[in-house]
Amino acid sequence: MSFSPITGAAGTTIHTSSDGLRHGLFDMPTYDGAIKAYYAAPAKQAQRPVILVIQEIFGLHEHIQDVCRRFAHEGYFAVAVELYQRQGDAGSYTDIPGLIREIVAKVPDEQVMADLDASVQWAAAQGGDVARLGVTGFCWGGRLAWMYAAHNPACKAAVAWYGRLVNGHGPLQVRNPIDVAASVHAPVLGLYGAHDASIPLAGLHQVEAALAHGGVASKASRFVVYPDAGHAFYSDYRPSYRKADAEDAWARALEWFGRYLA
Repeated sequence: MSFSPITGAAGTTIHTSSDGLRHGLFDMPTYDGAIKAYYAAPAKQAQRPVILVIQEIFGLHEHIQDVCRRFAHEGYFAVAVELYQRQGDAGSYTDIPGLIREIVAKVPDEQVMADLDASVQWAAAQGGDVARLGVTGFCWGGRLAWMYAAHNPACKAAVAWYGRLVNGHGPLQVRNPIDVAASVHAPVLGLYGAHDASIPLAGLHQVEAALAHGGVASKASRFVVYPDAGHAFYSDYRPSYRKADAEDAWARALEWFGRYLA
């Protein structure tokens, strides 16, 4: 068992072995200096498809690193970046409103897109196959998975886990998935919970309508809504975790990436 100070509740945390992987924390070069990052990839396989893993609002913590290892065991080169490093340390907060107000709301999308682009360049230099590029994100990162699918024409597939759709977390986030749904370069699989109080289903239906009026990638995008799940149903270290839904969603994510990054 582990204790999450941000929620004040115990959760069963999954730890994925690093056997057969090359992985670890490193300093990734970006446009204004190095920032903390983590990667995981099969130890003996070169030129693997690349998946960018975008953090929850809690930063580059162990759960996100574990997700990278899960993808690596499936044959992907996964990389995640500490996207708040310039604004502060998300791990030092014990309340979500304070974290959002003092750090998350101060992170502009332009900074995030630049750091994700730097991740792609770094992965390519390490032998990753960025011609087969995917992106996935959770919570705060789920919104950004949508945004990156619209930002980078080289992106081939995206999976967004319960990311906000019609609004962001502060005034610096002026555009949202609803604004880019019709112009995404990559098909997006959206994984959502019907009981997510922060993401009303009405917003999801708005995005579905926008997707239907977009291009090929937009029209290929899909939502899966879990009727009994709330927010963060994949976060195994939190009380919100729903094992059956999480396992089904993970299988769908792998199928999605397998289809578009083959």
